[in-house]
Amino acid sequence: MPAPRQGSQELEDAINEVREAVGKTIVRLLPETDLAEAPLFDAMRYGASSGKRLRPFMVIQSAKLFNVDPSRARRVAAAVEMVHAYSLVHDDLPAMDNADLRRGKPTVHRAFDEATAILAGDGLLTLAFEILGDVETHEDPRVRCDLMVTLAKAAGAHGMVGGQMLDMIGETSNFDLGTISRLQRMKTGKLMAFACEAGAILGKASEAQRRALCNYAFDLGLAFQVTDDILDVEQPVGVTGKPANQDEKAGKSTFVSTMGKEQARQRAEMLVNQAISHLHVFSGRAKLLEELAYYVLNRRA
Repeated sequence: MPAPRQGSQELEDAINEVREAVGKTIVRLLPETDLAEAPLFDAMRYGASSGKRLRPFMVIQSAKLFNVDPSRARRVAAAVEMVHAYSLVHDDLPAMDNADLRRGKPTVHRAFDEATAILAGDGLLTLAFEILGDVETHEDPRVRCDLMVTLAKAAGAHGMVGGQMLDMIGETSNFDLGTISRLQRMKTGKLMAFACEAGAILGKASEAQRRALCNYAFDLGLAFQVTDDILDVEQPVGVTGKPANQDEKAGKSTFVSTMGKEQARQRAEMLVNQAISHLHVFSGRAKLLEELAYYVLNRRA
């Protein structure tokens, strides 16, 4: 197995560029208002205002492979980030993880209140589909429908939402490695897969190219979760931006609790190498997606 590499300066610059561009797009799509319901929009912006923006980065990079108009890619990237942000807002609620911190600041239900946080999550989710269905995202209605249906499948009961249900069940059940992998593939991997596939949908790419990007994202999503489990037991709150040992305190089965840290690290390396292998179909044009895999493996927050 090849030794893990650190991400390049080119990757860091590209991630920062996407973070800034998508942040501006989200602000434009969620402007301030003086309407009576302004606290809802404030909470939506707060919930979507920060983060690594890895999923938007995947959208932008996959879209570049097919020469997609950057403005269209940014809209889809913003929509994906809104769905991701909604999931975090709801995951943090007292009925689920009951978290006080997210990304180093108070969670939405702590900064506002629980009811506003629920509505903010609902607002982010539905706005994402409004964005995808708008002609500004793509003039071809078949492309827009493909984007919406594919995202709905990734985010719904057979994807992210179903994965969250399994995650909650895991608090009172001991899961084997296969079930943990399925949980994380649903909860994390399917939205990442959509993020990569979205660029191919916008570019009307071949089925083989779409499948390669999905397979890359599934393996990367699992690697991301393995490293997340390791960070949960290794890094203090000041580094990760959220409470440490959350999974252990909740009694959840994780890759670390099931395999141990050393085997978990080896599994993450294997998954990253496997993810990169799926990109060979692009003949070296997906360099930054390859670099992203190493970034995920070596991240510290």
